[in-house]
Amino acid sequence: MTNDKSQPLISETSKHSHDLRPESPERPAKFAKVRDENIADVVEAEEQKETVTTTMNPNPRLQRYLIAIEYIGTRFAGAQQQPNCRTVVGVLEEAFQKFVGQPVSVFCSSRTDAGVHALSNVCHVDVERISKRKPGEVLPPHEPLVVKRAVNHFLQKNEGDIMVIDVRRVPADFHARYKAQERTYFYRLLSGPEPVSSFERDRAWHVPENLDLLAMQEACNILIGRHDFSSFRAAACQANSPIRTLDELNVIEVVSTPYFPSISERLKSTSVMEDPTVSLGSDTNHSHISLNANEEKLEGSNGEACQEFGLRRRHRCFVVTARARSFLYHQVRLLVGVLKSVGDGDLTVADVKRILEAKSITAASPMAPACGLYLGHVKYELPPETYQSQ
Repeated sequence: MTNDKSQPLISETSKHSHDLRPESPERPAKFAKVRDENIADVVEAEEQKETVTTTMNPNPRLQRYLIAIEYIGTRFAGAQQQPNCRTVVGVLEEAFQKFVGQPVSVFCSSRTDAGVHALSNVCHVDVERISKRKPGEVLPPHEPLVVKRAVNHFLQKNEGDIMVIDVRRVPADFHARYKAQERTYFYRLLSGPEPVSSFERDRAWHVPENLDLLAMQEACNILIGRHDFSSFRAAACQANSPIRTLDELNVIEVVSTPYFPSISERLKSTSVMEDPTVSLGSDTNHSHISLNANEEKLEGSNGEACQEFGLRRRHRCFVVTARARSFLYHQVRLLVGVLKSVGDGDLTVADVKRILEAKSITAASPMAPACGLYLGHVKYELPPETYQSQ
C-alpha cells in the first residue's frame, strides 16, 4: 500500500493509493417489486411532500453522505477506479448515477486490492438532489434510508457481490479517508490436507500443513507496537516513513464456516429440551462446540476412528486480526505470511524478531494471498448527523 504525504492514515491497499461473504441481500421494501422505469415515480412521490418548502430556495444543495459497504472482492480489480476494469468505486458510482440521474464521485477510506474483501469499507459521496418533475429545482437531501434502499436496488442488478450496509449524512468537509481514526483487518487461514470446499474458495488462504497456534500467538507479541516495518512493506510502497504503530495483532482458532451442527450436538440439544437438568455447558463463548463438529467418527474394524462416508473432513480455521491507524502497502499480508511460516515450523519466534530488525523486505516470508484478507471496520468519531449548511 502507499502513503499519505501528510500523515499515516492509509490501510492495506493498492499501490496506487494512499493507504470480504455478504449476508443475503435485503430487498428494499420500496423498490423490491418495481421496474427500473418506475424508480423515478417512487422518488417523485418523496419529492411531492417537500416541493413547497424548497420552491423559494434558489441555492444548490449538495449533501455529503458517508456510505458503508460490504463486498466480495473476487470479481473486482480492486476498490479504486481503473480504466476498463470492474472496480468497487466504478460499480458504486454507476448505481448512484442511476439513482440520482447525474454522475457522482465516490471516495473510499481504504482502496483494497483485487481479490480483497470488505465486511465494511467506508466511502463518501456528494449528491445534489434535482427534482425529476421540475428540472433545475433543487430539493432537500434524500433520507439516508432512501439512499440505502435505492442504491442497493441497482447494485443487486449487477453481480450481487456488493451492498450498502449503512448511510449517514455528514458535513461537507468530512472525508472518509482522512477522518478515519483506525482500521481493522481480518485474515482467514484454513489448515488441513483436504482440498478447499467450494463454499470457501477464494474466501481464505488454504495451508495444507498443521499450524501451531501458540507459536503464532507468541510471534504476534513481538510485532505489536510502534516499529520500523520496512521488512513488512512492499517494494512499491510510496509511504514517506516505514514507522507504524500496530495496536493489535492476534490469531485465534474459530469454527470453520459454514457451520452445521453434528449428530452429537443435535442429540445433546434434544436431551436438554427433554430434560432441562442436562446442561450444554455454562461456557458463554460456546467452547463446547467442536471446531470440527461436522465430522462424525465411526469405529472401523481395527478399532480406530474413521470418517463417515459422505461427510467432508473439516479444516481448522484461524483468523488473524490486525488493527492500526494506518498500514503500509501490503503490510497485513506480509505479516500474515510470516505468522504462517511460524505456524508451520519454517520460522521460529526468534526469526520474527530478526526479520523485524533487518528492516528489509527481502528478509520476510512470501506474502499471503489476497483472497483471505477482509477489511473489517473503519473507525470514526462521527459528528451529529446533519445536512450541509447553506
